[in-house]
Amino acid sequence: MSKFILLILIVLGIISCATKEASPELINRAQSVIPKPVSITVGGNSIHWDGPIIIVAETEDEKREARFLLEAFRMKKLESSIVSESDRKDAITLLITNVPDLGKEGYSIVSDEKGVIIKANEGTGLFYGVQTLFQMVSADGKEIAFAAVTDYPRFAYRGLLLDVGRHLYPVSFIKKYIDLLAYHKFNRFQWHLTDDQGWRIEIKKYPKLKETGAYRDETVTTYARTKDRPFLKPSDYDGKRYGGYYAQEEIKDVVQYAADRHVTVIPEIEMPGHALAALASYPQLGCTDGPYKTAMTWGIFDDVFCAGKEETFTFLEDVLDEVIPLFPGEYVHIGGDECPKIKWEACPQCKKRMKDENLKDAHELQRYFVQRMEKYVNSKGKKIIGWDEILEGGLAPNATVMSWRGEQGGIAAAKQGHEVIMSPTDCCYFDYQQDTSSTEPMAIKKYLPVSTVYAYEPIPKQLTVEESKYILGAQANVWSEYLRTPEQVEYMVYPRASAMAEVVWSPKESRDYSDFLSRMRIHFQRLDELNVNYAKHLLKEIGVVPSVPKE
Repeated sequence: MSKFILLILIVLGIISCATKEASPELINRAQSVIPKPVSITVGGNSIHWDGPIIIVAETEDEKREARFLLEAFRMKKLESSIVSESDRKDAITLLITNVPDLGKEGYSIVSDEKGVIIKANEGTGLFYGVQTLFQMVSADGKEIAFAAVTDYPRFAYRGLLLDVGRHLYPVSFIKKYIDLLAYHKFNRFQWHLTDDQGWRIEIKKYPKLKETGAYRDETVTTYARTKDRPFLKPSDYDGKRYGGYYAQEEIKDVVQYAADRHVTVIPEIEMPGHALAALASYPQLGCTDGPYKTAMTWGIFDDVFCAGKEETFTFLEDVLDEVIPLFPGEYVHIGGDECPKIKWEACPQCKKRMKDENLKDAHELQRYFVQRMEKYVNSKGKKIIGWDEILEGGLAPNATVMSWRGEQGGIAAAKQGHEVIMSPTDCCYFDYQQDTSSTEPMAIKKYLPVSTVYAYEPIPKQLTVEESKYILGAQANVWSEYLRTPEQVEYMVYPRASAMAEVVWSPKESRDYSDFLSRMRIHFQRLDELNVNYAKHLLKEIGVVPSVPKE
């Protein structure tokens, strides 16, 4: 036998060992990617890894993203390694190249008899390709169907918010939250760090924020005050001091962890309302000098930052001087929502401010407040985002509006030429109940099923094509009044976040709820593999018997 024929037989042997017919289950898994790609075609054969898995990455950017694939295989106890080159027919190659149609975040995947190759223009695209690849491989990680994928996002801004002002979660969970967020190709994490019920970020110049503002004496255990029940009894509280904060070193660690996964962290520092925790720490910042206490129940409170005192602006500028260096992204969220004007209207300093600045009412005073803070943030090279109340009295010149009270705020802002992130309560608030049954855990008493989330369209019909360009994307929000534990957070977020992922990533014309439900059959298995305490309602809808929920 000649050496040439022997070489051919060896090569054919390698190929035959590496490939085989794909099972229906493997094909289904490959077709069940979430969020749905722009294009995906799955063949009838597969690559099967009998031995060590080779990942080829030559440049530092390619190796950086290959590391996530390496870690994923090792979590399944599979031997794998990253090399600069390989002749293996079943190797996985990551390649940064130039494919104009893919943009900054797009990628392509081809898996066939030559191996697997993921191409992208930047590391971000490779990262998303890796996320898709690992959804496509078999549950044991040893096999992938032949396939061709081309994918890129519909919207540039794809966000999830987590409120830690009401309830604090450990850094380990914040990282898991980011992992799941990135797995679903979200790229913005809004970290709601301050509120009436707690100040959660260390500010070294103002130590009382972590000593006093980060803690409340006790926490309400029932629903907050309502018109039918305006007063709460002592027995409605748990009698336990509650609180904590994130040190700046912890913040840096989380921000870097997110950046490694191509997620930008946006800090939210509430102003001028939702300020009780700050006022409890520094009462001179209020209109009455107090005394104030960190809130022990939920709702909207009349005591807010005094807009008439220069000391207020000095304090907030000092806070931002410490916050901004921790977060390298382009945005700082300043809240701006739910700010009652009653204390301003009675405050001599606020009245003087309105007179001196020729402001006709307290709404214009809020405009003054927001515009002044925006100017300061802009001077630091950043832009502000605010909830849609920042439209009141006139919008700050460079502000991005987050439209939460329906879509009207976003429509108005877009028509004025301002960037908009859509986040209306009736589609994007994951603290709302997912089911109408009496067995649901305590939550905001409004109903938001997965089907409603999936049906959301972020670009309102009222906008022209040109105006629609100002819609950056959408964000889902997780407010934590009734979410005491990480497990409760996961229960409220998933699978609704899986649905929202398709709203902001997948092409509008390819979205189909029945198809989504079909793909969720496999995706629930992935969430199980990732140890996610998701809600089980959708399992019943797709005919799967749910397992016993975690306590």
